[in-house]
Amino acid sequence: MIPSTQKEYPSLGRRLFLYIGGLFCLYPILRFITHKTPRVPVVIEVHEPLNSAGFLLKDRFIIFSRMGKTWAVSRTCTHLGCTLNYKEKEDWLECPCHQSRFSTSGSVLQGPAKKPLIRYPAEKNPEHPFITVIT
Repeated sequence: MIPSTQKEYPSLGRRLFLYIGGLFCLYPILRFITHKTPRVPVVIEVHEPLNSAGFLLKDRFIIFSRMGKTWAVSRTCTHLGCTLNYKEKEDWLECPCHQSRFSTSGSVLQGPAKKPLIRYPAEKNPEHPFITVIT
């Protein structure tokens, strides 16, 4: 005579084996789907001098040089992607679409943007009269 527990659940072991096997088969597929290729950095050499106020506007970024430090911040607003304008008198970057404001270091001063601007490393080359920006 077969015990009652084996009679009611004869395929529980098989089902458990299939569920675990299915998870092992899905793992590589999920890893493949969610894989992100790392972005290759782009080195840009800027051959224009900074103006007397210590900044230079480019299409994708703005370069600042103050107190012996040089850096660049993105000109793309983190709210909707509009191109930012630099307000020299106020010393901030402003979005023309929704008036988000950012400091020259890229931090948010006024919303609706919530994320800071991307900050790029920049170096003045002492041997050559250009600035190298890595985006």
